[in-house]
Amino acid sequence: MTTPSGLIVVTGADGFVGTEVCEHLRGARKHVRGLVRRLTPGTAGRADYLAIGDLAVATDTALDRALAGARAIVHLAGRAHVMRERAPDPALAYHAANVVASERLFRAAQRNGVPRFVFVSTIKVNGETTGPEPFRDGDAPNPSDLYAMSKWETEQALRALAGTADVALTILRPPLVYGPHVRGNFLELWRAVARGVPLPLGLIGNRRQLLYVGNLAHAIAALVDAPAPVPGTFVIADLEAVSTPDLARRMAGAMGKRVLLLPVPAPFITAAATAAGRAAVASRVIGSLEIDAAALAAKIGPLPFTLDDGLAATAAWWRARPSS
Repeated sequence: MTTPSGLIVVTGADGFVGTEVCEHLRGARKHVRGLVRRLTPGTAGRADYLAIGDLAVATDTALDRALAGARAIVHLAGRAHVMRERAPDPALAYHAANVVASERLFRAAQRNGVPRFVFVSTIKVNGETTGPEPFRDGDAPNPSDLYAMSKWETEQALRALAGTADVALTILRPPLVYGPHVRGNFLELWRAVARGVPLPLGLIGNRRQLLYVGNLAHAIAALVDAPAPVPGTFVIADLEAVSTPDLARRMAGAMGKRVLLLPVPAPFITAAATAAGRAAVASRVIGSLEIDAAALAAKIGPLPFTLDDGLAATAAWWRARPSS
């Protein structure tokens, strides 16, 4: 069975996920054009990267040039969750970077006859935590912060456009994505484990699923290469769910270390985090987030990497860093 050939355009190509997706596709001998806001030392002088500026205000001519000859678009660029907000109007900033930019890119895809459009959203559209049942594709949306609400608004806008266009839209909703070059809260926990910092996690009994960046890249490649388009909205995650303390132990094991987990009751963790202005972080550390990604697996097959595979790759990167 043959797979489609031709150019794949990846937005946000120099980000954490974008870099892995581009490397995965190039490793499979795909023709890739990475769109970036501006060229950097790592992308300057390379013909397979194109500086497009802000997608929300780029001209139609610039967008058409960027998408010329494309058979698929992987849309990763956008405003992610901001840990230290500086925008004078955060809601407006999220709307412009996520909703407006995505609408303009999709319209350009329609003008240029691009048949497939993969948009990476977030599981936060479903909600922050799960109860007895995992999140599934058809759940009623329950976004609770500006980032998640902007992603949900983007999904709705793209679906409305796809209903009038001959462009197959696939939406993926991943949880926290980890792997080499990871940032944010996962990197904070990883650093703490690496340094042997005692962690107050010993009494937490939650269940959470993450997504290794290699699995996300694999899924995206499978979607753009599928013999027939795979439209729809799909949740996606690594298969295994783990508790936060077990995750810390597995991190330590990947680095050849031990971790000390203190038996601190969850309400004390919540109170301390709230006092420090980090209540949302505590909620994610303590709460459960389970995902039933069977519908996507039925379309593209199982994801190839386990949690331990992803942690081993992250540990190898960590050891190779000049500052590790």
